[in-house]
Amino acid sequence: MTRALVLNVTYEPLSVVAGRRAAVLVLSDRAELVHESGAALHSERITLAVPSVIRLRSLVRVPFERHVPLSRRAVFVRDHQQCQYCGGAAETLDHVVPRSRGGGHTWDNVVAACRRCNLRKGDRLLTDTPLALRRWPAPARRFTWVLTSVGTVPPAWEPYLQAA
Repeated sequence: MTRALVLNVTYEPLSVVAGRRAAVLVLSDRAELVHESGAALHSERITLAVPSVIRLRSLVRVPFERHVPLSRRAVFVRDHQQCQYCGGAAETLDHVVPRSRGGGHTWDNVVAACRRCNLRKGDRLLTDTPLALRRWPAPARRFTWVLTSVGTVPPAWEPYLQAA
């Protein structure tokens, strides 16, 4: 199934919808086609290109900044599916300061880790182990919600998802 990125009038990303829903928005003249996906929808009388990116014709006011909730998938996206201790393939989550030692389940305390490194660290602090973080954890970037909802970003979407 194809998906489409929905942009506000100001070209700010709003959501990701099914390609079929995007086609309906274009047909009903509530949105304009910005990029095609290469697929097509056929009816008895018309053939319509399935959109990859659409822009709404009227402004949608967003009263808040979109917040990316802390989840396993979001942490793996942030850390590029790599263990933050050895650089291998990540399989688990690790709390830098273990929860048993007062560490919280927050963006700045959770990293992706392979099983081997996670078991080596256990419930100890980093100073008590030979392990070192390759990159310190930080909150998710502005448009991480797109990656967590879709998985991979099509090339046509990249210009609209540049961190501002």
